[in-house]
Amino acid sequence: MGLGLAALTKLAGSKVIDRVGLREPVQNLVTAGTRTGFRAAGAASRSFRAARRLGQPVRLAPTEDTGLFDLTPTEDQQLIVETVAEFAAEQLRPAAADADAKLQAPEGLLSRAAELGVSLVGIPEELGGVGTERSVVTGALVAEALAHGDLGLAVAVLAPSAVSTALVQWGDAEQQATYLPAFVGENVPAAALALQERVPMFDPFKPSTRARRTPKGYQLDGVKSLVPRAAQAELFVVSADLEGRGPALFIVESGNPGVTVETEPAMGLRAAGTGKLHLEKVALPAGALLGGGSAEVFAEVVRLSRLGWAALATGTAKAVLDYVVPYVNEREAFGEPISHRQAVAFGVADIAIELEGLRLVTLRAAARAERGRPYAREVALARRLATEKGMRIGNAGVQLLGGHGYIKEHPVERWYRDLRAVGVMEGAVLL
Repeated sequence: MGLGLAALTKLAGSKVIDRVGLREPVQNLVTAGTRTGFRAAGAASRSFRAARRLGQPVRLAPTEDTGLFDLTPTEDQQLIVETVAEFAAEQLRPAAADADAKLQAPEGLLSRAAELGVSLVGIPEELGGVGTERSVVTGALVAEALAHGDLGLAVAVLAPSAVSTALVQWGDAEQQATYLPAFVGENVPAAALALQERVPMFDPFKPSTRARRTPKGYQLDGVKSLVPRAAQAELFVVSADLEGRGPALFIVESGNPGVTVETEPAMGLRAAGTGKLHLEKVALPAGALLGGGSAEVFAEVVRLSRLGWAALATGTAKAVLDYVVPYVNEREAFGEPISHRQAVAFGVADIAIELEGLRLVTLRAAARAERGRPYAREVALARRLATEKGMRIGNAGVQLLGGHGYIKEHPVERWYRDLRAVGVMEGAVLL
């Protein structure tokens, strides 16, 4: 996109276009390119092929239900979380401001993140991963730790594991054999779960993207919005309304004819490199349908995605709290720390109270999900709290810093913008 704009800008400054009467069209093209970016064919850097045949799909077993409500992390979970938290503090947090400004993660950061093996935890050992049982709680703790570093970069890091998790949970034997080997190798592909659409009052259960049957499989038409790392993604799991059956999920490779991407910078999540995914008469084989087009599978995807966003909100809200506490203790006004003022102290206390409530509900929903128990109610509560309390915590962080909260020298303004996305985003992450 940068090279394209540079070339057009240079052309716009040429005197030749005046002689041929192209000044106005070229200027309009430069304006449009600056505003919306260029549409380009999807990244087609690899060919997905089944390296071996699976007799049947491999699933992770549900976690044993002990009947006890205990969210104390296991020794393995604690080790994973400590490792991820260290990476977030040392790698994500320092790079966040620059990534937000440049609309992409720094070179090599996402490759280093892939080395953490975040996606491997959700892939069974039989398929090359390290997973032995389903652990939604572990996924929530990892998302929380990453978002404590930066929410936008956390979404970029977690986007591929959303696709691999969907393949493990609902992919058939052929789909698993074809795509999952790439997620356990050294070069994990950029991938994304694309549910979001740019329509008013978007309902994920009523996608405007359409899928119709063809003699050879399916044809998809529509546009997906706010897709993380859209320009680099090699694989998508896309939602569409399948004629006669309702919402369904399809596996789409970026190299398929008719697949193009377009930059779509947003107010928040800028480090995730969000973009539009255009699907124009995209022909897919019959084997591209994920989960057999089951309505229950689709509902599970939406719920687990919303749970992921609640976990991300928890991590960023904790970052806000950890930042404002030392600030109000060190910042002085009228000869004393501003934390001595009741309004300030109560504001910080409110953040801590609301954060604990959000975290408890989110982990409870995750615990029920991994044990195979009903969890729709708990996810709805987590989603509501993440939307309302997340925004309130972000706003409080900005207010407690006063004028400093409004400038980019302090990260709270970015966290506030990122937390706004929690209430509007669907898909992208999956626990």
